[in-house]
Amino acid sequence: MVRKLPGTLDGGVAAWSGAGRAKTRLYDNGVKSVIVGTAGHIDHGKTALVKALTGIDADRLEEEKRRGITIDLGFAHLALAGATGEDLRLAFVDVPGHERFVRNMLAGVSGIDLVLLVIGADESIKPQTREHFDICRLLAVRRGLVVLTKSDLVDPDTLDVVRLEAEDLVRGSFLEHAPIVPVSSKTGAGLEELKRALVQVSAQVPVRNANAAPRLPLDRVFAMKGFGTVVTGTLAAGAIRKEQELEALPGGKRVRVRGVQVHGETSEEAVAGQRTALNLAGVAVEELERGMSLVEPNLFRVSSRFDVLLSLLGSAKPLKNRARVHLHAFTSEEVAEVVLPGSTKIEAGGSGFAQLRPSRPMLLLPGDKFIVRQFSPVVTIGGGIILDAMPAPRVKGEQQHAFLESLLTGDPQRIIEARVARRGAEGLTLQQAVAETGWRAQVIEGFVAPLVERGRVRRVSDAYVEAGALAGLRLQLLQRVADFHQSNPLVAGISKEELRERLGARAPVFAAALEELAREGKLEVAGEQVRGAGRAVVFKEEEADSKLEIERTFAAAGLKVPALKEVLAGLKVDRTRAQKIVTLLLRDRVLVKISDDLVFHRAALDDLRQRLTEHKSKRARIGVADFKELTGVSRKYAIPLLEYLDRERVTRRVGDERVIL
Repeated sequence: MVRKLPGTLDGGVAAWSGAGRAKTRLYDNGVKSVIVGTAGHIDHGKTALVKALTGIDADRLEEEKRRGITIDLGFAHLALAGATGEDLRLAFVDVPGHERFVRNMLAGVSGIDLVLLVIGADESIKPQTREHFDICRLLAVRRGLVVLTKSDLVDPDTLDVVRLEAEDLVRGSFLEHAPIVPVSSKTGAGLEELKRALVQVSAQVPVRNANAAPRLPLDRVFAMKGFGTVVTGTLAAGAIRKEQELEALPGGKRVRVRGVQVHGETSEEAVAGQRTALNLAGVAVEELERGMSLVEPNLFRVSSRFDVLLSLLGSAKPLKNRARVHLHAFTSEEVAEVVLPGSTKIEAGGSGFAQLRPSRPMLLLPGDKFIVRQFSPVVTIGGGIILDAMPAPRVKGEQQHAFLESLLTGDPQRIIEARVARRGAEGLTLQQAVAETGWRAQVIEGFVAPLVERGRVRRVSDAYVEAGALAGLRLQLLQRVADFHQSNPLVAGISKEELRERLGARAPVFAAALEELAREGKLEVAGEQVRGAGRAVVFKEEEADSKLEIERTFAAAGLKVPALKEVLAGLKVDRTRAQKIVTLLLRDRVLVKISDDLVFHRAALDDLRQRLTEHKSKRARIGVADFKELTGVSRKYAIPLLEYLDRERVTRRVGDERVIL
């Protein structure tokens, strides 16, 4: 289905994708997009092959044309009829073959659906042929073809020898049973056979999830006259629409999509797996660079720690703990330190769990593939898969190993359960789960729902908590309260916040556990205080005597109370226990503290209120002198008592007098 759309970018957008006049087009669901990457040694005809297939010269730089080699990534596209009748759109990423530009090759080969391993029939297998092939295997490319280019330059016997050498190279790999197609970009021989093979292999490529959160790793950033900032990349996941707001990571710069191109044609939307160009508003070219990614705002976070499964090539040297490497993932490259937990090295041809610590934060998600190259000399030595982009600090080795095993071998439901379990009583919020996995919230909720139904996971407020962790928190709560009472027999209970901080639980999870225990009658909650069920303060004999002595002293004193410190000094118990007894009396409102120095018995203050009521029947106002006469106290007591009565709204000061309310 094709229909015209308003084309605000017509006339100049051809430069976005490198070639061809732009057309305004909206693709329907009958179009399948497949990203095809080239790989192979320098001068084995990769760019010429792409041009012969598509008619597009992927060498876009003047220096590339002058030197006759591909330096940076080149792009082209081809439309074919798919094996099952759908329209097939092949996007070619032509990568450099020269060893000096392998880093550019890595930026292009990440995220491809299938590879064309190009071998020149006149030279056969060369060093970069092997390195590019190793990179494809390390990145877990699953499909591809072997193309023997320049077949017109050799005789049939030589071509057969090269074919045998190619078969030997790919034996035991994902290309072992792939078609091997001889072609000549010069004469056109074999091109139709190659197109048919591409259609057949493309039929095996699964459709990417366009409903996932969008992520576009940038491989080109440039300015275009009349349009401003333009970026290109292969859309790794999700969909990007015109006028959508995105966030550039690292950095967090917000941008707006002014226009979208797919394969050189203007579109309303780009979906996962398509070569995409975006015209952006709100950002200058200098603020973006290759290696950044455009994503949905406030969804993902960059990290400087990545737990991974790392595999080394058989040709590599053993990789030691704390070794520095060049880390390549999608279009980004950083120097990184390799930390090997519980190990001193990974042997050549071996694999193991490791933590990569790049020098700058990167945006990588579980499931992303990466390549590591030796720090010096710079050669490819291994690669692997990201397991966790937000490692938990200070996790024991055995627990961490079991967690990473779950991430590596578990299904999505098991992975979510492992991530919830790792959080313990803290719980895993839905927002955290999205950031950790890269899955959308509704997808995560679908995986968690059966776990909740089976009682393995609990939903508490905004977080998921493992049922066992919540049960453990309940036990800890009971034990902490019991321990507190044991250590503080003269204190009625512990404050909620102090208890929560001691347990290290998130507030909603703590509140849920506390509420359950209170409902079951195992704990009591009085305001902000928590105590054991039926718990009463237990006094020793000398403590009980001291409590009674304090009460008697202040009750007998009336309003002419002694200093509190003097009363406490005369008790049989030490000062600390005496202070706790006073705290209990204040809590129970037996004593009332009206200032830092003055404490009164409740009965004395009640009697004062009664006398003021009687005074009001004669006169509604009372001055300081009258108050002193009424109560028989000195100014030392009168002023604090009047201020207390003001606070209690028994009186209200008006000038030098008080109105009795």
